[in-house]
Amino acid sequence: MSNINLKITGMTCEHCVRAVAKALEGVPGVEKADVTLTPGEAVVHGQASTAALIAAVKEEGYEAEVRG
Repeated sequence: MSNINLKITGMTCEHCVRAVAKALEGVPGVEKADVTLTPGEAVVHGQASTAALIAAVKEEGYEAEVRG
């Protein structure tokens, strides 16, 4: 299992955090997603393509990019 770190922008409340976590956990290969409002990031546990993760976040109305 690997971790993918994403920077998430556009979240303003805990509802946003839950929406992003649910979207990420819906991507095949994701076992768990830890999303935090401050500083706006997600740690995704599992094996999933970064493109699919970013697409899932964008579909919820937020922006995501891979953190180095």
